Amino acid sequence: MDTKYIFVTGGVVSSLGKGIISASIGKLLQARGYKVTIQKFDPYINIDPGTLNPYEHGECYVTCDGMETDLDLGHYERFTDIQTTRNNSFTTGRIYQAVIEKERRGDYLGKTIQVVPHITDEIKRSIQASAEHEHFDFVISEIGGTIGDIESAPFMEAIRQLRWEMGHNAVNIHLTYVPYLHAAGEFKTKPTQHSVKELQRMGIQPDILILRTEHHLDESILHKVASFCNVEPTCVVQSEDMPSIYEVPVNMQQQGLDIAILRKLGAPLQLESGGLVSWYHFLHLQQEAKEEVSIGLIGKYNLQDAYKSIRESLSLAAIYHGRKANIRFVNSETLTAANVGRQLEGMAGIVICPGFGSRGIEGKIIAAEYSRTHDIPTFGICLGMQMMVIEFARNVLGYKDANTTEIDTNTRHNVIDMMEDQKSISQKGGTMRLGAYDCELIAGSRAREAYEDRPIITERHRHRYEFNNKYKEEYEASGMKCSGVNPATHLVEIVEIPVLKWYIGTQFHPEYTSTVLHPHPLFMSFISACVGKQ
Repeated sequence: MDTKYIFVTGGVVSSLGKGIISASIGKLLQARGYKVTIQKFDPYINIDPGTLNPYEHGECYVTCDGMETDLDLGHYERFTDIQTTRNNSFTTGRIYQAVIEKERRGDYLGKTIQVVPHITDEIKRSIQASAEHEHFDFVISEIGGTIGDIESAPFMEAIRQLRWEMGHNAVNIHLTYVPYLHAAGEFKTKPTQHSVKELQRMGIQPDILILRTEHHLDESILHKVASFCNVEPTCVVQSEDMPSIYEVPVNMQQQGLDIAILRKLGAPLQLESGGLVSWYHFLHLQQEAKEEVSIGLIGKYNLQDAYKSIRESLSLAAIYHGRKANIRFVNSETLTAANVGRQLEGMAGIVICPGFGSRGIEGKIIAAEYSRTHDIPTFGICLGMQMMVIEFARNVLGYKDANTTEIDTNTRHNVIDMMEDQKSISQKGGTMRLGAYDCELIAGSRAREAYEDRPIITERHRHRYEFNNKYKEEYEASGMKCSGVNPATHLVEIVEIPVLKWYIGTQFHPEYTSTVLHPHPLFMSFISACVGKQ
């Protein structure tokens, strides 16, 4: 079968959940035995979100090959268990960068470079890049932003061209919003009609409409939308608010979205391969999980999307333990020695979050000391692990000025220091230690036990600073073990204190590889310890 392409756009307002819809479509097609991949095209000019403040764009997600990407790729991986790469994430900045580099090399033979055809051709090439090296039955391309945005116009033109070039091998899906006016007591479809007209003005006729709504829409509204927007009634589905985002694929399946897509693309209506059996089992576990386990999230970004993958990883692991994760954000900027006991009261465990910069650092160190001395299960991730190391140096090794050179370049005890290969780098974007690296686990360690005694693991990274091996013997002699080490560079990847219930820090980001059907082993082990303490 030729590769089929699905283009997902959004209208009326942003934040409708195109990423969840795209991931759900991927899951439904997988359930029918098809091989899929999902891409995100963001219209902002940054090369990638790596230099963006999380308040601007949520967390920065990292692929296995070291691409800093939009958080929607986390949804794609959690829903489908696929591994995304740099071919799954493109921005306007990256597209223009590629075209300008070609122009500088003389690839265009002196031609005047224009948005059409050169930028649009590069977008089209990027859309097809995933299928160049590996065959996929379906490539799902989510276009960021909202129809009518100036920034997304070249992407709209590119998918318009591809739709006609590919014929029956491409389909356009448009996600829009149907508001409910309480004063009038009725739904309003006019915004959807205008959104579709704007699409049509750009030469794109949606084949399938997905209507985002807070309340159930009756059949008359669906038929009205179909009639005014030139879409078949069977190709208009609604995406209601669900108790959990993981119920969205089931809701879409029940309305026949996957059948509509396959019919439009002329693809065989294969029998379901059983891919949703495990999904339904997970949903059952989620519905049965009533008792809460309280986890403190120690960070400086009071925004759900800033720690999206960590939150989802905790929630998934809790569900598999028959619990509902009650994740309570604790602002490390306001955490002091005087209030830490009150702030962490009732927590079954805490996660010390990753990040950059000096803001909130001391609060994270205070949290690490409190959880260590009160034997509260503690999970430090990246910067969080580094704060656990600094706290131990100050309060156990006796180095009161111990610090990371990221914060204090003059510290006499730089227990966390910049990686040697990072010291000559001046540019910020895409220059950190990024992507998947091996880690050798020490036999008998709690980390190795969590990974079911696997001697070598591979995890994703995003950092510039590392544990200073000059202090390794002192740490281990005083009770903090370096239980995971990179076999090639001897970089310390995991630290733990074996005498405590669960006190582990990782230099890598385990949240990037935790999925619905395969929750990460460290999160599973951590929640197990939290449930035991509770």
